[in-house]
Amino acid sequence: MTALTKTIQEKATEFKALHQRPGIFVVPNPWDAGSARVLETMGFKALATTSAGLAYSLGKPDGHASITREETLQNAQSIVNAISLPVSADLENGYGDSPEACAETIRLAAVTGLSGGSIEDATGKPTDPIYSFELAVERVKAAVAAAKSLPHSFILTARAENLIHGKIDLKDTIKRLEAFADAGADVLFAPGLKNKEDIEAVVKAVSPKSINVIMGLAGANFSLTELEDMGVKRVSVGSSLIRAAYGAFFRAIEEITQKGTFGYAAEAKPYKDLNELFAKSNH
Repeated sequence: MTALTKTIQEKATEFKALHQRPGIFVVPNPWDAGSARVLETMGFKALATTSAGLAYSLGKPDGHASITREETLQNAQSIVNAISLPVSADLENGYGDSPEACAETIRLAAVTGLSGGSIEDATGKPTDPIYSFELAVERVKAAVAAAKSLPHSFILTARAENLIHGKIDLKDTIKRLEAFADAGADVLFAPGLKNKEDIEAVVKAVSPKSINVIMGLAGANFSLTELEDMGVKRVSVGSSLIRAAYGAFFRAIEEITQKGTFGYAAEAKPYKDLNELFAKSNH
């Protein structure tokens, strides 16, 4: 069997096993099929999409109103089709307020060949950014039920978004994560955890469920060894890879416009290397 003929079932089984085996692992976040192919060649065992990365690649700002469910799933499909690794998707808030919308999003995500996906409790409304506790839990319950109805495993990540929406309330965040875990979520995620004590508190609260922590954000820079010692199972990097790529892009442009020189090309990945990488067939 060749890499790209792996079945949805096989990829889903691989992804589930990553969460069950000992040790921490990284799910870096590509924004398109090309970046996914690069990450696959670097030895990662699974990838996860990034809503911000997709938005930036389409010339849009990140946010619930920017990217449609169709655009998200098309992007996920292109990534799934390009690589042999399991892929989880950033499904934002499920593209609807209701539990039914979350369930439908999970079912549609599974059809693309995704091995997992995340649902967050952020509304997308600046004046009221977080769903009520009761509705947030019902939404996760519906997503879990949809995931369990599938013919293959689907790792559901439930996200509590307080910390990145200005509500610095660890107690409420932990309460939500505990409820999401009790509702059947496989992985719990509170983006914005920045210190050891808070991470360890979250790990302890939802154990033995897996915790995802994001690195690559300002204010937190732990090594994989340090995170594993805290009990973290999975590490993602959000939009930091596409932002790193844009950082190099901006530096190159600024050199051209401000200095009139082209020294940036010495640091660029050689044309030959990229051409060879993308020419390689997985068939």
